[in-house]
Amino acid sequence: MELRLHDTLTREKRTFVPLDPNNVRMYVCGPTVYDFAHIGNARPVIVFDVLFRLLRHLYGEAHVKYVRNITDVDDKINDRAARDFPGLPLNEAIRKVTEQTGKQFHADVDALGALRPSVEPRATEHIAEMREIIERLVAGGFAYVAEDHVRFSPQAMNAANASLPRYGALSNRSLDEMVAGARVDVAPYKKGNTDFVLWKPSKPGEPSWPSPAGITAEGRPGWHVECSAMAWKHLGEHFDIHGGGIDLVFPHHENELAQTCCAFHQQRMANYWMHNGFLQVESEKMSKSLGNFITIRELLADWPGEVLRLNMLKTHYRSPIDWTMKSLEESAKTLDDWYRVAADVEPGRPAVSVVEPLLDDLNTSLAIAALHSLRGSDVPALAGSLRLLGFLSESAAQWEGRKQQASGVDVQEVERLISERTAARSRKDFKESDRIRDLLAAMGVAIKDSKDGTTWEIAR
Repeated sequence: MELRLHDTLTREKRTFVPLDPNNVRMYVCGPTVYDFAHIGNARPVIVFDVLFRLLRHLYGEAHVKYVRNITDVDDKINDRAARDFPGLPLNEAIRKVTEQTGKQFHADVDALGALRPSVEPRATEHIAEMREIIERLVAGGFAYVAEDHVRFSPQAMNAANASLPRYGALSNRSLDEMVAGARVDVAPYKKGNTDFVLWKPSKPGEPSWPSPAGITAEGRPGWHVECSAMAWKHLGEHFDIHGGGIDLVFPHHENELAQTCCAFHQQRMANYWMHNGFLQVESEKMSKSLGNFITIRELLADWPGEVLRLNMLKTHYRSPIDWTMKSLEESAKTLDDWYRVAADVEPGRPAVSVVEPLLDDLNTSLAIAALHSLRGSDVPALAGSLRLLGFLSESAAQWEGRKQQASGVDVQEVERLISERTAARSRKDFKESDRIRDLLAAMGVAIKDSKDGTTWEIAR
């Protein structure tokens, strides 16, 4: 069996051949830490966590390096810091915001069952690498200094020799299309409409560092060069996989690729570019104006993280996903069943029927269909397969207990009523039996009778 992944750059599904099987390397764009992450942010976290787990399964845990960055220098962070801590110097306020929101992000993604990445670099810790990349680009004629700014020139890149990729190849756009479709900032010193910022002067009170390229005023980096620097530092000039949401293809990933390839004279930055599709809520685009903007934290107040994880993985990662209450309820019922059947079973090897779809461009929807077929045929393989996908993190009793605690149900009262109902059924007092069943239903408890007795669970 071989792993095949869809590459955004070549627009085809290709067999994955790592540059070094003993050091498989993946970079995924992480959060900008200024607020709670929303459910759309959870999609790349979950998708690339599954890929990380699959790569570790194929190549060994010690041979896979996963880097997911934290952006901690950004205008949105500055605005949030000034709003929340008006009495503090801006730099101190920024540190409070990034520490607080970083902890919130980690708590949320831990609850989703995501493994921590191998390395989680912060942008502010890699200014030296950003400066070096910028210096290389200026020296190579791909960037220029103007009015204390450094800007990258896509025209210069496309005029260079054939050993470099074409700017626009990743997003499949021409320079004219990029100008038409982008918010182009107007500045008299720009040489071309598509030129983008590598470095800019800091405003008074903003974070600032010594500038590159002979600029005397202190400044701060542009967004795109941050990821180029962190990927280079931890994965090298050329690595295996770069991932993120489809919204990052242009301009962020297009610019990342351009900077890195021009700075290090490489034809590729990553051998495979992978992007997950958009997320909608109840068939509408998620937005604060529509009132359907949902954070991970808000959903975790009502649903276990594994329910959110399963709900995300039921749709292929490259397809759009419609996030609905009905689908969440179905995911919860499925997990209740899997926990009852497999949580306390010694896990076997993940089933081939589950792994094969994952090898076909991470087809989690088919893998989940295979899980259902394992339920009645090979429970140890079901348990092992579920763990490969990041499920069954607790025992069946812990899962049920957490549901009960969240529901506020009085367990002793439920057990007493079930005992009374069992006695009523034994004396054929079905009217009393039905009355108790209805009472339990009103309490949010679903019961199931079998030859082995009566079991119960919290109704979803």
